[in-house]
Order: sequence, then structure tokens, then C-alpha cells
Amino acid sequence: MTTTRAHHKFWPARVPHAIEPPATGLHDNLVVNARRFPHRAALIFLGHTITYAELAAQVQRLAGWFAQRGIRKGDRVLVDLQNCPQLVISHYALLSLGVVVVPVNPMCRAAEIKHLIDDSGAVFAVTSVDLSAEWLSAGMAAGRLLITRLAEVLPGGRTDGAGLPAGWADWLNADLALPAGATPWVEAMACTTPPPTVDVGADDLALLPYTSGTTGHPKGCMHKHRSLQHNVWAGGFWSNASHEDVVLGVVPMFHITGMVVVLHGTLACGAALVLMPRWQREYAARLIATHRVTRWTNIPTMVIDLLASPEVESFDLSSMVSIGGGGAAMPQAIAERLWSRFGLRYMEGYGLTETAAPSHSNPYDAPKQQCLGVPYLSCDARVVDPDTLRELPVGESGEIIIHGPMVFDGYWGRPDATAAAFVEFEGKRFFRSGDIGYVDADGYFFMTDRLKRMINASGFKVWPSEVENLMHAHPGIAEACIISAPDAYRGETVKAVVVRRIGHEGLTEAELRDWCRAHMAAYKVPALVEFVDTLPKSGAGKVMWRALQEREKANG
Repeated sequence: MTTTRAHHKFWPARVPHAIEPPATGLHDNLVVNARRFPHRAALIFLGHTITYAELAAQVQRLAGWFAQRGIRKGDRVLVDLQNCPQLVISHYALLSLGVVVVPVNPMCRAAEIKHLIDDSGAVFAVTSVDLSAEWLSAGMAAGRLLITRLAEVLPGGRTDGAGLPAGWADWLNADLALPAGATPWVEAMACTTPPPTVDVGADDLALLPYTSGTTGHPKGCMHKHRSLQHNVWAGGFWSNASHEDVVLGVVPMFHITGMVVVLHGTLACGAALVLMPRWQREYAARLIATHRVTRWTNIPTMVIDLLASPEVESFDLSSMVSIGGGGAAMPQAIAERLWSRFGLRYMEGYGLTETAAPSHSNPYDAPKQQCLGVPYLSCDARVVDPDTLRELPVGESGEIIIHGPMVFDGYWGRPDATAAAFVEFEGKRFFRSGDIGYVDADGYFFMTDRLKRMINASGFKVWPSEVENLMHAHPGIAEACIISAPDAYRGETVKAVVVRRIGHEGLTEAELRDWCRAHMAAYKVPALVEFVDTLPKSGAGKVMWRALQEREKANG
């Protein structure tokens, strides 16, 4: 992009305005670094180190096993794991074969999983033993499951729990019986048949992460290797990353940010990735100090929680050189405390599943607080009137639209939704973010509202229509409307306004929440339930969710 914009005067001098994505597939990044740095740490998990050479060898074995099972280029395979070496090995083994990875949130329940299976047409799934029952309930045949125990990659196949948070050892060592016909991880990793050589390049489909929208079920976002590679390498330039870095990997790697920025970004530059399978603040601080972590991408609620620890004064974050993230605004008071206590400046960024994570980020030397940042490398972003698509002047709010090599190709099997998601602007194809914001005189973007109906709870995106669809399966619910409610910790939380079905007048909030926990991911479960006699309707009979939302805001 040759156009000079206002934000370029704040641009890091060492960073180009645009880059060309590599012509190679993501797996090639690991192959190259296994040759460059065979003995350096690639993954550190519960105190156990896997070198680049060891990781590449394990990827090779699993790829050989997948190929033996008849999994071929273009097939879709679901990966449902917490942050662990098995997730990393699975991703790279599948990508090396030209297989499309479909990431799954381990909090998903059977109904949500069934949609992913059916919509993606996936032929196989990788998961952990504690989640296997959900997969069977979703209709996945046991013979199409590869199942692991999270701790089995450790020496001896178990953890003694030393230094781990309470309860983790039992969870990590869980040795439940595998469903009959499923393949245990150890069996797949024993494969000695070399995988076939598959030509995988920038224009091959790599990833199908699912995201919801204003209506209906989640949709798969088609990302080719090139869109992911762009942001992997752009992130390295932007943050001045190197193979000497140590990165804390606690942002979930089923999520686009954890996958692109943390997983692939770290291994592309030959750095060490310290994996946390779930969040726990004191353990995170201990890992930072022990492994001299230099970089940590997170969501603001993690930092809020870390600074709220009674042990915070004893935390040693002196090795850290970069901390930042997105998904929700960082409260100014927390950012100031992080700076005054640890000398760390929080770098906020912005992106969507459709943009392979960052499309905007704050320059390290010139950040603005509670700001999305400036358009990233190779990114052209504008603010337009959502109805007329006229570009709006400085300070005037409109819809943020995005163009660049990080933007996805479209929604899987949904040409209608794809067409609605893009507009032509100045002769280029721009993605409509659905977020409302403005640009200041310096070219920095700020978000003010959302055009799409979405709840942002601690960085987890909750789409009300999806939760409503799931809740309507409850026999005691006649109607349900999902809105957001203010929450001191999560920023926003999920609230359900519910009309009970006749004959179910005794349905309680606790009963409904228990049912929801059994049928949907935990972050989607309504924290608040309000029972009403009727929901407000328009003349056309549509539920007027906006009226309920405005009432909630007024009461909050």
C-alpha cells in the first residue's frame, strides 16, 4: 500500500507499511526452524521441554498416521483440545498434509459440536478423554476419534502435581476409559510410516474457525495459508520478535488470536512457547518468573485478575518486554497500575476471526489507551456510513471496514452471508466488521458501539441468536431473548429474558442455568435470568431485543 495516512507518522521506523505473505504453508515454518534450531526449546509444558527437532519428529509421525487413515488434502478435521503439545502437534501434522483444521472450543457441548461436524463435513476429530462423551453424544463415531490424556506427553505419562494449582493434577491425569473403537494418542504416535509429500501452498485452505453472527448458527471462516501467514509474519515485524523470545501461551489456541499470534507466531520465529492449559493467575506469574517470559498476549481480564492477586507484590515480571492483547477494552486504571508497578505498557489491538486476529494495533512507542490502534501492516481500514458507505470525517462514528491480505475469503458454504459481509469501496473488496467506531486526527481507531448484536464477556464473543436457539430446546421455555448486562469484572455478561411455557411455571433460575450448562459452552450460559409474562414485539411479530437492551442499560 503506497498511500500515506495520518497514522504513518507514528509508525515504527523499522517496520514496513506492508509485506508480502510467504508463498509457503504454515507447516513450513516449523520445518525450517527444526533445521535451524534443532536443540532449542519449542514447547514447555508443565515443566517438560520439547525441542524443535523433537516437535518436528512428532508432527511427522502423526502426519503419517493420519495419512494411513485415509485423511487427504482438503479434508476437514476438528481439533478440540486445551493448550497442550497435542494441540500443536495435531495442527502441524494436519496442515502438512493440506488438511483443513477446524478448531473447537473445549467448552462446547454436544449440540454445538454436532453443528460443527455437520456444517464442516469433517471426517475426523482429535480430542481429550474428558471431552469424548460430548463427541459421542454429538453423533461422532468412536472410530473417527483420536483421543489423548493431557498429561500423557510428560515423562512417565503423568504429572505429580508439584507446583500446579489445586485440582489440576486429577484433571490432567484423568485416565477415563476410551470409547470402544477410538484410537489412543500413544498408538497414533507410534506410527513409523513416513507421510506422503503433499504440495501445500499459500492458496490452499488451512483453517475453518467458526464464528456466529446476527442470526442462526455459527459460520466457518475460510482462511487460506496466505492470510494466516501474513499475520504470523506481520506480528513478528510489529513486535520485533526473535528466536530468543519466550512466550506465555495461555490465550486459548482454539481461538484465532491464540492460534495465529501465539502458536504460529512463536514457532515461526523459533522462540519458546510456554503452554498453560487453562488460566490461573499465581501459576501464570510463576511461569513468567521461572522461564523468564518476554512476551505475553492475553485478554484484559487476565491482567485484571493477576493484579488482584494477594501475592501480586511478590510477582517477578522483570523479564517481560511486551504485553498486550484485545478482545475487550483495557480499563485505564488497570493499564496505569501495570505501568506503575511493573513498568509495562499494555498494547491494545483489534481484530476478528475474519481478519486472522489483528487488523489494528497500537504502536509500542506511541500507544493510546482504550484505543484499537492503527491499521496494521498491509491493512487499509476506513470508517463509513453503514447505510450509504460514504467515508466519514475525523471524529464521526460509523462502521469500520477492512481490506488487506489478512481478510478471510468468505463463509464456508454460505455465499449469501459472504456477499453480505463484503462491500466494494474505492475499487477494493472491504470486509464489513459490524463494529462502530471513529478515527481521530492522528489516524487511531476507537470503538464506540456494535452494529452486530453481540456480547463481549471477558473477550469471549457471545452471539445472542445462537444462545436463544439453544435455549429454545428447553421444554419449559416458550420464548427467550438474550441481551447483555453490565458486569464489573467481565465488562459485559449474558442475561436471558424468558417467558415460561404453560405448565412450567415452577421453572427456576437455578434449574434453567443448570440446563444451560449441560447444553452450551460455559461462557454462553446466562449469568442472569429474568422471567417475564411476555416479550415486547414489533408489528411484524419480531422480538424487540433492542428495547430490552436499552431498558437494561438504563437500569444498570
